[in-house]
Amino acid sequence: MASSGRRGGAPAREDEPRHDERAEQQALASQGPVLPPPLPVDYGVFIQGLVQAMQTQAHTQAALQAQLEAQMVLISGVLHERADVWWASLLRTRFEDGAVDVA
Repeated sequence: MASSGRRGGAPAREDEPRHDERAEQQALASQGPVLPPPLPVDYGVFIQGLVQAMQTQAHTQAALQAQLEAQMVLISGVLHERADVWWASLLRTRFEDGAVDVA
């Protein structure tokens, strides 16, 4: 008995799509709309922009590093100055009995 691909050997009706055709149609429908091809890319311009971005990042990083170092020097100077004032005040401390404590 010749089978046409359906169970039970019943022939497919002409108005009914075959299983393979339905699967193909579903696969095409699930892929979404067909988009046009992407525009051509000028890789020279792309690389030039990439290099420029990297240079900008390097300059920014160097400027931030210099700013951080300057702030650290300033903070160190202020702390050093305050420590000097604190030590000087401690060394000049007079207590109730009139004694000067130099600790």
